[in-house]
Amino acid sequence: MFPIGDFNVLNYINDIIDILLVTYVIYKLIMLIKGTKAIQLLKGITVIVAVWFFSGIFKLNTLNWLMNEAITYGILAIIIIFQPELRRALEQLGRGRFFSRGMIAEEEKNMKTIEALMKATNYMAKRRIGALITIERETGLDDYVETGIPINAHLSSELLINIFIPNTPLHDGAVIINDDQILAAASYLPLSESPFISKELGTRHRAALGISEVTDGLTLVVSEETGHVSLTKNGELYRNLDEDMLRKLLEAEIMNKSKATSSSKWNWRGKKNG
Repeated sequence: MFPIGDFNVLNYINDIIDILLVTYVIYKLIMLIKGTKAIQLLKGITVIVAVWFFSGIFKLNTLNWLMNEAITYGILAIIIIFQPELRRALEQLGRGRFFSRGMIAEEEKNMKTIEALMKATNYMAKRRIGALITIERETGLDDYVETGIPINAHLSSELLINIFIPNTPLHDGAVIINDDQILAAASYLPLSESPFISKELGTRHRAALGISEVTDGLTLVVSEETGHVSLTKNGELYRNLDEDMLRKLLEAEIMNKSKATSSSKWNWRGKKNG
């Protein structure tokens, strides 16, 4: 027989587990409807529940009765209104994907980011359109975002290409990206003062190296003279990247996969391939 104190501890642990599980399920449900019209409906339901609660406290009997009726018949309305989201949740639960959806959604978002960057850089490289794109990671880039023109738009290859078309107002400077959002364009980045930089490299490459020396951001550079694509991180410059190598580097950094092999890396202090 367990002592009464042990039973109280077990009940306490069970309550904590119960609360954590319910919290997690509610969180997953919110993530499921995030970005859909259902989130606006959920806000409306929250307002109705709040009005019902306060009408009971302040003895507003008529209003409280109306809210009671709305909640009573609203359960059926909720099932009808949220039918697409409920069906999707049940389908994912049946596939065993409901509790892993957050990770899957994050991976899908990262893949879309990589595809947009690949498509834009390939297009600009073939046409020798100069570009400078910095991807924010752990270190915030707000100071540099403020030097540019706010964009706050969803990332797409088409938008990136249009920003860097020559002789347009946003062509000069850097585009700063966070997740799948373009935060700003025409931003100023600090220039590297390293004496080891090849003299054949221009301002874009110096800016890309400069930002990589003071933050952990990734920066893509498309050369206007040669059309070559480069990437900087942690004070290092990887030059003349072909499509396959660029994709591997982006996947290794953005998708948190294993690092690219050292034999496939080109350090800016090493080869100078022009």
